[in-house]
Amino acid sequence: MARKSADPPELLTGPADSRVVYLLDAASDYEASLLTRWAGDEIGRELETVRITSSRRGKGGDIDALTDTLVAADDPFLIPLRVLWLAPIKKGRRAVSWWDMLRPGDARDPRGIRARWIRMARPGRIRFTAAAGAHASDLANDYQASGQVDPLSNYVTRRAWLILDRAERRLVGNRYKIPRFVPEAILSRREFLEAVDAVAAETNIAPALAREKAERYLREIAATHSPYVIDLIANGIHKLYSQGYGDIKYSEDDVRRLAALGDGDPIIFLPAHRSNLDRLSLQFMLWENDFPPNHTAGGINLNFFPVGPLVRRTGVFFIRRSFKDNSLFKMVLRSYLDYLVEKRFPLEWYMEGGRSRSGKLMPPRLGLLSYVTDSMHRGKADDLQLVPVSIAYDQIQDVPDYAREAQGKDKEKESLGWMLKAVRSLRRRYGDIHIRFGEPVSARSMVGPTDLGEETSIGLQKLAFEVMYRIAHVTPITPTALISVALLAARGTARTSAQLAEGAARLVEFARARDLPTTEDSDLRDPSRVATILDWLAEHDNVSSHEALGRRVFWLDEDQMIRISYYRNMIVHFFINRALAEMAIGSVAETGEEHPEQVRDALLAYRDLLKFEFFFPEKDDFLADVESDIGIDVPGWEHVLTATGSAEVQAKLGSPLAYWAVLPILDAYQVVGDELESLKGRYEEKSFLKACLARARMYRIEERLISGESASQVLFKSALALAANRGLIDDADGVAARRAAFAAEVRNARTLAAAGL
Repeated sequence: MARKSADPPELLTGPADSRVVYLLDAASDYEASLLTRWAGDEIGRELETVRITSSRRGKGGDIDALTDTLVAADDPFLIPLRVLWLAPIKKGRRAVSWWDMLRPGDARDPRGIRARWIRMARPGRIRFTAAAGAHASDLANDYQASGQVDPLSNYVTRRAWLILDRAERRLVGNRYKIPRFVPEAILSRREFLEAVDAVAAETNIAPALAREKAERYLREIAATHSPYVIDLIANGIHKLYSQGYGDIKYSEDDVRRLAALGDGDPIIFLPAHRSNLDRLSLQFMLWENDFPPNHTAGGINLNFFPVGPLVRRTGVFFIRRSFKDNSLFKMVLRSYLDYLVEKRFPLEWYMEGGRSRSGKLMPPRLGLLSYVTDSMHRGKADDLQLVPVSIAYDQIQDVPDYAREAQGKDKEKESLGWMLKAVRSLRRRYGDIHIRFGEPVSARSMVGPTDLGEETSIGLQKLAFEVMYRIAHVTPITPTALISVALLAARGTARTSAQLAEGAARLVEFARARDLPTTEDSDLRDPSRVATILDWLAEHDNVSSHEALGRRVFWLDEDQMIRISYYRNMIVHFFINRALAEMAIGSVAETGEEHPEQVRDALLAYRDLLKFEFFFPEKDDFLADVESDIGIDVPGWEHVLTATGSAEVQAKLGSPLAYWAVLPILDAYQVVGDELESLKGRYEEKSFLKACLARARMYRIEERLISGESASQVLFKSALALAANRGLIDDADGVAARRAAFAAEVRNARTLAAAGL
């Protein structure tokens, strides 16, 4: 930090009885001269200096002089110094903008004449900083304990960078808290090289070749943050999303809470994944609030020019799609994550793996979670704070693609052309983006040492499911979602805006009675406002409309049903408890055994039937949640049930929900159940899904399916996951009978869900 005090600052002087040597983190001779002059003026005498490798450019420095200094008999005291070139202030913030690309180089790393011009014409953009010093002997002792294998001079250089970075962040903020030259730092660790050699021995690879491969893998994986690119991309993100979206809306209280949380354990952001804008939205929000950039896991499919090199410089690290049989790659990835956890750099990835094609949260993949909890148990961190993140959109540009995939079309491959198409699609209005943070989950509180490295461990699964459950329950209910429900509840048939407003208003009341999260504009009692949203949906061909005879109606065709169901599915979990309660109470009415225990048994059966669709809590908690929900509208429901019967409970529950919340899922499950029951010979997924689509279309023509949204490969795959869980896929003794029983079970549940039609 620049100092103008007449008294010698203690940070710059060092102990009175020691020789003081100043380590200059300078990228050029000019920077070295500026640092020497500044520090000399501050302490009133000439300095003894040594240039170290530049932290910005990774080169330069006098290695021999540094080595001699470190082994000098008089044990000098070393004080690191750095010159900072600040970006100009624009709109109250120091950051690089797109206009700066028209100037040569980075405004915070000027070269040659530009550096001299800034010194003369913009001296306010220059700062000098010193960090706490240490004796050479103390650094040597720390080096011995560190397990580093490269020279002491490299260790001391990285140590100087680290403490100068901390001093620098007091001036420039946390958004530039980034690691420097990570592959070099990891490659210098003895434990890393020993792990490489161990894998080499296990896999019969020559140690030298294994080390060469490990270095190549490490550079393939590692992010290479650049403050210059971070700022450029942040400005680009704002320009990009603002073409199609209004604001990114979030709670400032949540942001302050997360900032405080980051002062302790490492933070891992775990967002839901519904759009290609997810990472960009969260990245910009964090940048805008001076958070360190996340290290974000990205699929290697995104590592194409120019996207790959750019996003790598903003914090994305790339992971291969499959490396199950590559022990060396797994070890390198584990070591990279160890380093990030140990240094407390924030992490981010999507536990679902890919984007949700249905709107509902998908089952979590546990690979990366097992790696970082493994790091925690091996002492790299005391705990990990997992932050559930919901990113919701009023409309999502990707939904038409999801609808095509649901109907059996292939996913479009990522490429430059694909990216340009996605950018062009943002030149239409989509509403706002809503980011909500769930209560953080402590990893140590749920995953014990016995879960070390085991993706199948119960503790790890519970941890992942708890995160997904919390994501679901902070997802805000948007007006688009409510109107989508109203359209689908009408099975896509023509309705006026007044009729749809009436249905949406009932849903709003339901949400308010349960204090569910909503966006601030969720009041939909006004038909004119509902008509405005419907017109907006129609702009994207998500809704059809027609006006004649003084009336205007809105309806859905088959493709639009699948599209609009995406928004319904984003919030359907909030209504599932009530929907299952309706079905359970209806089931006891059919049997004549109208007792609360029979209702609970039915609820648990439906919970098991839909366990691959929703993140249900543990059984006792689930039952308590459902009974609490029933009690909002039917206080003392158990007494009402036993005293006056299920019909009275059903009447007091109000408008039925199951026919739009559960029935479309059960329709798809029925298709799968019937196809399994008729399956002859060996199961093959691709042909089976094709047969399910054909069956679903026939059922729809025959009006055996309620809506076109059920003819979806996404729903079929969930049903198949349940079937596999029950052992119904592989041909085995007795499987035909069990398949028939499954189809009958779905058929019975479907009948109960359809009762509200």
